Amino acid sequence: MKKILLLVAVVSALSVTSCKKDYTCTCTYTSGSYNYTSVYTVHNTKKKATDACTALATSGETCSIN
Repeated sequence: MKKILLLVAVVSALSVTSCKKDYTCTCTYTSGSYNYTSVYTVHNTKKKATDACTALATSGETCSIN
């Protein structure tokens, strides 16, 4: 019985932790009448992927997680 409770506790703890997933970062840049789009895949937690996506933006470019 103790082994089952321990196993349930471990599985529960692992399911609560944040998982790394693939997130799509889309960056767009507009120059005159032209629109440029770059798409990147970021494998991390959502918070870190959002931070990395924001860091990819250059002057005049906007990036966001989709």
